[in-house]
Amino acid sequence: MTSLKLVLRFAIVGGLILLLLVPLMLIRGTIHDRERYRDEAMQRVAQSRAGAQTLIGPVRIVPWTEQRQVEVVDARGAHKNEIQIGKGFELQLPQRLRVGGQMRPDERRVGLFRVPVYSWHAQLQAEFADEPYRPVEGRTYGQPYLALGIADVRGLVGTPNLRVDGQAMRMQPGAGALDAASRGLHARLQPLADTRQGVIVTGRKVELEFVLDGTRSLSVVPVGDDTRVAISSPWPHPLFGGSFLPNRRTVDDGGFKAEWAVSSLASAAQAQLRQALVAPAEIEALQVALVDPVDVYTQADRASKYGILFVLLTFVGLVLLELIKRLRIHPLQYLLVGLALAIFFLLLLSLSEHIAFWQAYLVSAAACIGLQAFYLSGVLHSGRRAAAFATLLTALYGVLYGLLVSENNALLMGSLLLFGILAAIMWVTRKVDWYDVGSSLR
Repeated sequence: MTSLKLVLRFAIVGGLILLLLVPLMLIRGTIHDRERYRDEAMQRVAQSRAGAQTLIGPVRIVPWTEQRQVEVVDARGAHKNEIQIGKGFELQLPQRLRVGGQMRPDERRVGLFRVPVYSWHAQLQAEFADEPYRPVEGRTYGQPYLALGIADVRGLVGTPNLRVDGQAMRMQPGAGALDAASRGLHARLQPLADTRQGVIVTGRKVELEFVLDGTRSLSVVPVGDDTRVAISSPWPHPLFGGSFLPNRRTVDDGGFKAEWAVSSLASAAQAQLRQALVAPAEIEALQVALVDPVDVYTQADRASKYGILFVLLTFVGLVLLELIKRLRIHPLQYLLVGLALAIFFLLLLSLSEHIAFWQAYLVSAAACIGLQAFYLSGVLHSGRRAAAFATLLTALYGVLYGLLVSENNALLMGSLLLFGILAAIMWVTRKVDWYDVGSSLR
């Protein structure tokens, strides 16, 4: 009977721990809802201003029209010749492509949410070889043009400054054949001297300056045989992604500078671009994003994952006090203590949307520890026991904060924490006569 009483006591505490999973899961659901609202705020900014930007080009495009005589069979089964007209284009990519400029960051607010945006003051230089357009029977080549792909042309500020072979030219809406892969702009080059065959000698050197607004990220497709990209910004928290990382970069409190050098020998971007003009295809690109250095929702979500551990360790401490010190703690009192632990994560979430995360953590932890100390002083019939328990809770909250700010060492610190707690429990209970403890239960 005494053993059954002890087992029943542990079963009740275990049931309460499982019951407290419900509010903890509801709090995690609230965190995910707030993350979704933040993502919706980013989409609203992108819809009203300009979204994430991707730059393709500039490239040279030579359209052509081709007449072919084919033999067809009519409805009566008779054979006859018919002339069919086909259309296409030749894509010529730059030998050297230089892309530079500064991303000037800003923020847009949608309710409580801050969305990073930027204005990219870009300079482009492209050099093309004198590429021939081959003779094909029945084919006539049209007027060549330069095309520049921009993911969201609404982000263009003012008129781009384009110079082709040293002469100023005006860009027009639409990217021509490049529209299949991206929206953008184009500029017509000089008509061909011979529409059947020849070499394109215009548009050898292209210089372009423009200002492009975007939201959060900027991508550049390395379409040149030799592509060099240099981007700087006063934003101190960049995230480099895409298919290529910078060859050189510096990041400090004053911002970042990054440089890429991509050869067509190491990139499939040229082939992918040609494929994308025929059928939808992914194209390799280098990317830099302006990210929030402290994502409060990610940290709050990570903290909430330790909620059940907080409840478990607190309940273990209360059970040990109850059994060793012969105290009587009602299941309802366990439940109230557990709810006070759970409410910490909700306070942390709500406060971190208004103040710095570390400040929100400090205020939430202090409020919950103070509440626990006040309540447990009555439950444990001793202010000293309540103060000792509050000290242990303070250490536990401190360790959790260390886990949150040290993401790379979180697993190591968590493992050491669990080992240390288990060792402490075994050390405290090493001389406890559990049969005697069980016989004292009422």
